[in-house]
Amino acid sequence: MSGLNASVGYFVAAVTFVVSVRFLLKKWPRFSFISEFTSSFMLVACWLEVQTIVEVGEWAGGLGPDVTLTILFVVLLTHGIICGDASGNPTLAVQKFLKLEATTVTTLLDVAAQFIGAHLGLLAAKYYWSLELTDMHMIKNLMISECSTSLLVSVVQGFFTEFACALVLHLIHLNLCCRSALIRVPLIAVLLTFLSHSAKGYTSAYMNPSLAYGLTFHCSGFTFAEYAVVYWLGSLTGMTLAVLLYMGHIPRIFAKNLLYSQKTRFRVPKTDKAEKKKQ
Repeated sequence: MSGLNASVGYFVAAVTFVVSVRFLLKKWPRFSFISEFTSSFMLVACWLEVQTIVEVGEWAGGLGPDVTLTILFVVLLTHGIICGDASGNPTLAVQKFLKLEATTVTTLLDVAAQFIGAHLGLLAAKYYWSLELTDMHMIKNLMISECSTSLLVSVVQGFFTEFACALVLHLIHLNLCCRSALIRVPLIAVLLTFLSHSAKGYTSAYMNPSLAYGLTFHCSGFTFAEYAVVYWLGSLTGMTLAVLLYMGHIPRIFAKNLLYSQKTRFRVPKTDKAEKKKQ
């Protein structure tokens, strides 16, 4: 229980940092891309601690799978509430670019900020583990050099797992984007928790290139290129197909709707038709 209390304190510290930075950003709206930095930082830093609870806490601390799933859901829900539109996910940044909702410069700044935030989130977690505040964190600190990869299948299987999960996630996200945050945020948190748990024996379904970079790219077992194919290319391909299926085209590439016919919204009044016949 002491390990879990220390983890809660760590989560609170990460949330406090993000809230403080976002409050300061209100005075400088030009640097909105920093919101993506804090969002990615919080997501990676907190998810790494959730991984610690899963890997070590379940057998060293007596925490069951129901506890770890609940913690992951609460982390994702808190992230969605606090960070709002700043997803900390490069695929969502690219999605906005493909939908003509963001410029090239804005997209590049957001993606760069997300990866920097992910890297610093990894460093913050390692520093926290090095403090060895509890037995759980002492064990995790000893395991850092030999961390276990999240990719437990071949590269091809991993690619299609991330692709399928990203496709489902983005289709649902596109359908919920105009809904109230009270509905959208909890549903997305539930979906992310469900997909992550379902794909635990495959790729863990991160569906987020910067999150995957912070969580598993530094682990041995696969090369950087193989991780990139699974977690970057798989997620981006799934997102692109989701946009195509949802909108019928990709606005940044195709102006014409390729899948769905666009019917006229206004009908010609019957009086006009009758007048034309008389003439």
